Amino acid sequence: MDLNALMQQALARHGNTPGVILKANEPTGQQPWEMFVTEEHTEYYLALKRRGENYRGMLTGMLGGMTLCGFSVFAILFALKGDWDGIWISLGIIAFALMAPFLWEISQPLPLPILFNRRTREIYYDHEGELYHMPWDEAQAVACQFMAVGPHSGGMDNATLETVVRRYGDAEQALFISLSPPMGKSLEMQCGFWAWLQAYMDNGPWFDENGQRSELDAYVKTMIKAGSMRGSDYLGYYWRILNGTEASPTQEKWSDFLMFCGHVIFYPMRKIEDVTYDIAKHRSRGQWPQLVKERLHPDGPTTRLVDLERAQGLDV
Repeated sequence: MDLNALMQQALARHGNTPGVILKANEPTGQQPWEMFVTEEHTEYYLALKRRGENYRGMLTGMLGGMTLCGFSVFAILFALKGDWDGIWISLGIIAFALMAPFLWEISQPLPLPILFNRRTREIYYDHEGELYHMPWDEAQAVACQFMAVGPHSGGMDNATLETVVRRYGDAEQALFISLSPPMGKSLEMQCGFWAWLQAYMDNGPWFDENGQRSELDAYVKTMIKAGSMRGSDYLGYYWRILNGTEASPTQEKWSDFLMFCGHVIFYPMRKIEDVTYDIAKHRSRGQWPQLVKERLHPDGPTTRLVDLERAQGLDV
């Protein structure tokens, strides 16, 4: 697999739009920038979200949360009347509305994340049950900018960031994978995200705004905080704004109070959604092959998959 040729072909696909080929060992000229796609940032590996993850748990949250709120009121009214049949019927409806979508959603596997392993300096990717990988030191990416024009939104700048991974055991089978959604991104932003990955792999897990190694995690956690907030987190966020421990984005107290009230109302739905997602994610992580899972452990093997392929006499 000629990686340089693949990169040139990818660049050519975008025609005359601005584009650049990025390499793991060459600076991008941009400061590290997180693109709100980080799912886990640990000392040993970085997990990036993939499309298809964002809406898991929503069905359970909507059906279960709305039913829980509505029929809990009925159950209380029945209890005040001493109507035990009405109470049990209300509780039965709540249980069914919660458990039916919950069991269905956690049984459907989530797309596995894109993994960057600092210990072995590799990228891991799952494609329809097949393992793909790339040594970080050989990794390259292509970033291209283009404009999408819509009838209602007008022109919007977009930029792609794609890297290549190869199939384990068959290096000639290669895939371009998207590392960050292109919508609303610029070429500089995507190059900054590649710089973020470089800083993590080379100087991480914690680094400063220039990508230099740091013993403090403040900068990294501040950058990923906005993208990591989930539905149920906003109740605490607006509570902190109201009591003065968090800065308000609008500086309008009445607006912050209304947002807080809204999140109080929708908190059960959002919390159920988040719990469902967490369980589905935990179940899905077991789909990784054993040779990947053991390399994510702090005391796991440090041999790269490409080294295993070479030891087996495969053409890599």
